[in-house]
Amino acid sequence: MSISNEAQNITLEERLRDAGLRPTRQRIALADLLFAAGDRHVSAEALHEEAQNAGFSVSLATVYNTLHQFTEAGMLRIVQVEGARTYFDTNVSDHHHFFYEEDETVFDIPSRGVEVRNLPEPPDGTEIANVDIVVRLRRKRH
Repeated sequence: MSISNEAQNITLEERLRDAGLRPTRQRIALADLLFAAGDRHVSAEALHEEAQNAGFSVSLATVYNTLHQFTEAGMLRIVQVEGARTYFDTNVSDHHHFFYEEDETVFDIPSRGVEVRNLPEPPDGTEIANVDIVVRLRRKRH
């Protein structure tokens, strides 16, 4: 293991501990895949495939469980695009998304481009936690 990988693993271990999670081998490996390339949107199936391609043997159920643990710990944000299709976003700030229907990819809408107004009053005893806008895109048909 190179020094830079060791330093990165220490950072991931600290990040997991700071989030209240035990830094297991599987969590560290999945966190490395998730966070090494900056902000991204990934499905559990795609992350599972990445792990397999990287030589890390992990079950799809473990990937799902880890993604949900990371989400509960505030490290990821869920982007629900279609009924059963869920993406996990490494950018946990408030922002909105484009969804390309043809290749089922998700990417961020620049925050300066969306203004949300006239939201309904939430029911008594509740508050609005977040507003998610997903703009579905497809190629123009001529």
